[in-house]
Amino acid sequence: GTSPDVVVSRVREELTGTAFTMFDFTPVGAALAAAGTIFLVFFYWLLPVREKLGGSVNEAIDIKNYLTEARIVRDSTVLGKTVADLMKLSGGDAIVTSILRNRTMRMTPLPDVVLKMNDILLLEGDPGALDRLVSQGKLSVTGNRASGDDTTGELVAIEAVIGENSPLIGWTAQRLALYHRFNVNLLAVSRHGERPDRRLGEIQLRLGDVIVLQGNAATIPEILRELGCLPLAERAILLGSVRKGIVPVAILALAMVATALGLLPVSVAFFAAAVGMVLFKVIPVRDVYQSLDGPILVLLAVLIPVSDSLRSTGATGVIGGELAKLGTILPAPGALMLILVAAMAVTPFLNNAATVLVMAPIAAAFAGDLGYRPEAFLMAVAIGAGCDFLTPIGHQCNTLVMGPGGYRFSDYSRLGLPLSFLVVIVAVPMLMIVWPMS
Repeated sequence: GTSPDVVVSRVREELTGTAFTMFDFTPVGAALAAAGTIFLVFFYWLLPVREKLGGSVNEAIDIKNYLTEARIVRDSTVLGKTVADLMKLSGGDAIVTSILRNRTMRMTPLPDVVLKMNDILLLEGDPGALDRLVSQGKLSVTGNRASGDDTTGELVAIEAVIGENSPLIGWTAQRLALYHRFNVNLLAVSRHGERPDRRLGEIQLRLGDVIVLQGNAATIPEILRELGCLPLAERAILLGSVRKGIVPVAILALAMVATALGLLPVSVAFFAAAVGMVLFKVIPVRDVYQSLDGPILVLLAVLIPVSDSLRSTGATGVIGGELAKLGTILPAPGALMLILVAAMAVTPFLNNAATVLVMAPIAAAFAGDLGYRPEAFLMAVAIGAGCDFLTPIGHQCNTLVMGPGGYRFSDYSRLGLPLSFLVVIVAVPMLMIVWPMS
């Protein structure tokens, strides 16, 4: 589930010759998840309600009134259903402004109008709602055209503003033959203070219009310059993107089955799954590079040999021996709690995976000096490294919610301190039951 689990599994394999399997973490993890859920249901009020301070660039340019058109095709899930059924997919954030039937007849989109094959729908709403309508309704927004001659290239959708020197001003996409000349699809148009009532290709474009263009990721920047359009801040525009929903689920299932049956190590199985996501174009290559966290990779690369050197030089034995002197005066639950709390205390100063690299060998040496089996102590390290709720820097999830929630540094301890106590109270007895110490 998390990188500490993978690392602690590797450490156990090096120490005992047997790695943790896929579902070895499930009993204790399920108990902690259940306890944490119950705690949050009843004690969520410990966390103060904060207002978000400022907004992101994406919120500053949030555009709600895009106009697009979509066609009912043979595979559409709303074929033969009513406009009201289609509108349920948008959650009320998009509307059908008009229906074109048989290319000439314009119909009022009353809720009980039945949608037929090849109906053209004029839709208005924010990009997210339009995407839900198109993807869940399986509508066609590009007329089944591939964007550009190179159909193997990565397709992207980008928002851009028509500049004052743009050749698009005064022209429609249809008259300009936008697709045939520039290999891009016009997916949507937004115009401040006005709702265009024509088909997308028949709208006469103006200075300041915001448009959504779909094209090849490699060529679309040059096309935007040629069209005199200024791209807005980059954000995910899913309208018109190709969905491969079953492919990532199948790849993930294969990786989990291979790991659960012991056919492949966890690291190999899920690295292969990540490669498969790229090969099947579920994840664009550029998103892979953007998701790589360089500082964390360097930190782990440095700490892996540090962890190995701690064991090879006997440093873990020395540290474990000193801790064992304290552990001798503690009962078995107290010794296990000591390692769990120590891992929780170290995590705010290191990455959670790095904490496991440092603490796991020490925990194993500590258990050996006290005559205990190492499994429960290694699990305690993994749990402690993954359950830091006291600071916004101990875990990446803590950091990610700080901005959107408007939280302060001190807010984390208000909810996190009692939650940490609960983790210790639940984890220690569960570890002793699932992983006997002797």
